[in-house]
Amino acid sequence: MGLSIGIVGLPNVGKSTLFNALSNAGALAANYPFATIEPNVGVVPVPDERLEQLSALVKPEKTIPTSLEFVDIAGLVRGASKGEGLGNQFLANIRQVDAVLYVLRCFEDENIVHVEKSVDPARDKDIVDTELCLKDLETIEKRREKTQRSSKAPGKEGETAKAELAVLDVLKAKLDQGIPVRGHGLTDDQKEIIRELFLLTSKPVLYVANVMEAQLSKADSDPLVKAAAAIAAKEGAELVVIAAALEAEIQQLPVEERPEFLKSAGLTEPGLNKVVRAGYRLLGLQTYFTIGPKECRAWTIRQGWKAPAAAGVIHTDFERGFIKAEVYSWKTLLELGSENAVKEKGLLRMEGKEYVVQDGDCMHFRFNV
Repeated sequence: MGLSIGIVGLPNVGKSTLFNALSNAGALAANYPFATIEPNVGVVPVPDERLEQLSALVKPEKTIPTSLEFVDIAGLVRGASKGEGLGNQFLANIRQVDAVLYVLRCFEDENIVHVEKSVDPARDKDIVDTELCLKDLETIEKRREKTQRSSKAPGKEGETAKAELAVLDVLKAKLDQGIPVRGHGLTDDQKEIIRELFLLTSKPVLYVANVMEAQLSKADSDPLVKAAAAIAAKEGAELVVIAAALEAEIQQLPVEERPEFLKSAGLTEPGLNKVVRAGYRLLGLQTYFTIGPKECRAWTIRQGWKAPAAAGVIHTDFERGFIKAEVYSWKTLLELGSENAVKEKGLLRMEGKEYVVQDGDCMHFRFNV
């Protein structure tokens, strides 16, 4: 689907290290501000035990997980909205992503400089929010000038402009207070009015508390992690605690050595898996599967999509010529052991154009073009 999550934060909080761990793409992670200039992009598989279990049952020639795109964006500093540091580039890059992952530094290390000279996740988050709010204010003020002129026009054009102006005034007042648009409690109609403005602070957010390996076992009581958790809780957002440097180290190991390394670190799975799954939820995504001897594959769709739209993710012809979908649950397939057994039990359903796809559906599409 081409959805992307931008990794943001101040310089030297661990953004590129996290990105390296996620994508194993070798993005430059250096101990000086603006080590990342051009955004690095990595396509990351979404871990899904269901696909692994289905593949173990069917034994296809190929198993293909679905994926998410992560973008490592240059560090932001105070004054970015006015062009400080790489501010203009940062703000242009963040405008292009669908959601934002805030990396909050929650570790002390005198060997890694912090541009603010101290470690304070709440302050760091506020700096990023402030710069993004200032840029959104600039966008709104430009739009407001144009809309105000249109509001004087007669008829429908003037009425539409007046409605937009009212929304812009509400946004401006709250942004002036430093409140990101995502916290304005906008209605669906209001969101639609401002949709084309692509406001930076309207994007959904996920927080990552980046810690040292030694902090993982006591993260719940760590004061810096607790500060990050309070930030996320206030916004109703998710927080994932991760030791990005450790995760990057894990990704450098041969696959067969990783389970033992994880065990020695007191982990049951890579923390990266939690980050990717949280990003998936953040974007309101879900998965359906196509199962066969040649390929078991996971496909990403938005929650609430109907069968034709889901088919279109595979190929536009599938959506255009959609007739029916054969559907059964992944759990049913695992319980009964084969698709033939599912059919014999009468648990394979034929669904039409109005069927809302459920997370974990196994589907075959009938189409004609």
